[in-house]
This record gives sequence, C-alpha cells and structure tokens, in this order.
Amino acid sequence: SKKCRFNVIDTPGHIDFTVEVKRSLRVLDGAVVVFDGVAGVEPQSETNWRYAEEAQVPRICFINKLDRTGASFERSYKSILDRLSKKAVRVQIPIGLEEHHEGVVDLLKMKAYYFEGEMGNQVIEKDLDSLPENLKAEAQKYHSELVEKIVETDDAMMTEYLEGIIPDIDVLKVTLLKAVIDNAIFPVFAGSALKNKGVQLVLDAVVDYL
Repeated sequence: SKKCRFNVIDTPGHIDFTVEVKRSLRVLDGAVVVFDGVAGVEPQSETNWRYAEEAQVPRICFINKLDRTGASFERSYKSILDRLSKKAVRVQIPIGLEEHHEGVVDLLKMKAYYFEGEMGNQVIEKDLDSLPENLKAEAQKYHSELVEKIVETDDAMMTEYLEGIIPDIDVLKVTLLKAVIDNAIFPVFAGSALKNKGVQLVLDAVVDYL
C-alpha cells in the first residue's frame, strides 16, 4: 500500500571492508544495522556503529536469525544497550524463538504479526489476545517503556504525559521519527530475514522513521 523507492547500499559486515563501510556512510540518509540473534553485538558491529556515530547517520536496529538454535532477542538487545547505546529501545518483541519463532509484536500498535505462506509473504495481523498471557504482559510492560522513551524526547509531551495524557499513536510516530532523525532513539526490531519474518515491518519502519 505504500509506494516508496528505496536506494539500498548493502555493505559487507566483514572487517576487510571497513573502509568501504566508512565511505558509504557519508551518503546515507539512514541505516539498518543488522545483528545476529545468537551472537548479538560482534566486534565489527562496534566499529561500524562508531563510524555511523561519527557520520551522524540515523539508525534502526534489526535483530535477525531469531529462528536459529540458541537465539535470544533479549540477550542481543542487552548487548546493544551495553556495548553500543543506551538509546536503543524495543519497538518489537518476537513471538517465540528458535524453531518456535512465528512472528513479532508491534509495541506501538500493540498488534501481533504472523508471517505465513511459502516465504512469509502473507502478513497476518492479530490482536494480542492471540498471545499467551506471559507474552501479553511483557508486551504491555515494554509498550509503556517505549511510550515513555518517546515522550521523554519532547518537553511539552512529557509534561502532558506526567499529567496522565497519553498521546495517540500518530503523534507518537511523528515524535519517534523526529527522535530517530536526531539520533535520540534507535528503535530495535526483530525477525528472521531467511524466513522473511519481520522484514516487511522493517521496510515500513524505514519509511516511517528514517
């Protein structure tokens, strides 16, 4: 439904291509930094992140390969917080891990997304009632955290929030866009590119926030 043109510059993660990565960052409007759901932040991720910092390139993070044995979204997310930036914030959490990885929860919309068909090409949106209780509770907790992080970037909104006024989703999205462009927030997404789970939502996020 969204008609947008992407110019994608794919830089290798390998250390041999560090110079190319640094050079390409100068021309980017934004970057999607891809992390391994098992390994989390790797040494080369730190180098490339530092280059992106120097070039002031807005970023969104994608924790990939969550269908692999040993994958942990939370562990990878924590490695981003610990080693790269405290400004990273979950905008999604996965539904299941390893062979049970079925989809993701959008923490802003508070909807569950499942990816079905041959290559995850059918995106099915469901209410959170489709989730087990513990995941629903997690979604609620991280939703509140996300809203808080977004309103903290806008003084007027923060004042209203403290008075109990929760902004609606469109206002939150616009505020998040501004925060991402200002390098004040790095949104974190989840999925498995191999199975095409979550990729569609990352592309939507590029449009919405970069």
